Amino acid sequence: MSEKSDEKQSVSVVRVWDLPTRLFHWTLVLLMVLQWWSAENSATMDYHMWGGYAVLVLVLFRLIWGLVGSETARFSSFVRGPGAALAYFKALSRGETPLYLGHNPMGAWSIVALLTLLLIQAGTGLFANDDIMVEGPLYGWVSKGVSDWLTGVHRLNFNLLLLLIAVHVGAVLFYLLVKRENLVHPMLSGRKHLPGIVQAPRLVSAWRALAVLVTALAAVGWLVR
Repeated sequence: MSEKSDEKQSVSVVRVWDLPTRLFHWTLVLLMVLQWWSAENSATMDYHMWGGYAVLVLVLFRLIWGLVGSETARFSSFVRGPGAALAYFKALSRGETPLYLGHNPMGAWSIVALLTLLLIQAGTGLFANDDIMVEGPLYGWVSKGVSDWLTGVHRLNFNLLLLLIAVHVGAVLFYLLVKRENLVHPMLSGRKHLPGIVQAPRLVSAWRALAVLVTALAAVGWLVR
């Protein structure tokens, strides 16, 4: 009886997030603040454009890293069907908190949605214009009418991004205040405290991440030039 009790009370400290994934997350946070600030100040549009290139590099990096990166970063390890997300939501509504090494099924879909909106945001920004003096690097590839339409999508999509970010922050606060689970600390330290004996996920070398980053930089550099 005491052995089972000790086993239930034991806690494993597991490294679940690699450094590249954590750097992606916090760099993206800083870039979104920069993009919001530069969009609100017309005199800083040069910063806005360079920030957009950086966002595109990060998104491409994360998409590739989701295929060849560490186990918890791979889409195949955390993206599940709608049924899994619904089951997780029902468990939360019952007061349960199913444990996952990485993203839970609901969080996984928010990651997919965020990457999709970021790709749309950065992509439409390449063709956008402000009708005064700023044009995206691919503005000349399309007509003025198409550019204006993409500019409208760019502005609307940014509001959707802000809404999704607000939901994300709200979810983090919900887990912290209601579920007593700190999601921020693991994304800073890379480690989670999990009950029982847990096998650590496979994390790949940071050199692979550097190769992926160079690939993303080269792709965006080629595109905007």
